[in-house]
Amino acid sequence: MDHMDLHILDILQHDARLSNQEIARRVSLSPPATHSRIRRLEEDGVIERYTALLNEEALGFDLLCFIFMSTNIHQTDELQFLEGKLKERPEVLECYCLTGEYDYLLKIVVSNRKELETFVRRLNELGGARIQTSLTLREVKNSTMLPLDREKA
Repeated sequence: MDHMDLHILDILQHDARLSNQEIARRVSLSPPATHSRIRRLEEDGVIERYTALLNEEALGFDLLCFIFMSTNIHQTDELQFLEGKLKERPEVLECYCLTGEYDYLLKIVVSNRKELETFVRRLNELGGARIQTSLTLREVKNSTMLPLDREKA
């Protein structure tokens, strides 16, 4: 991956809806060369997917929560089952297996406290031995963009 690839990726991070022609113009390459680079980045798994970022509040999801969860499960197959169930839950936006005091960190979105209560109850049923929930008060920063230009960082 060279500087040109990073430039293309940076452009796509800011606006993935730009046409190939526009991206080519911005990076000073021909459209076919730009298209080839983007296809290679997709095939290599550098670009995983394209998506639309939606506004939670505009769609009625009033509570964005972070949940720390510890479990007493230690068998690999049982942990895989638990993680499979967490992946299936539409409320779970992100889920990470952690080191330290808690085993998992979940970022979830729900419409109200009743939905949150139901979700936490399901976590307990799945093997959540200890659960700590934090509700966000306001968003300070929310970004999906990776710092590709590390010299500026």
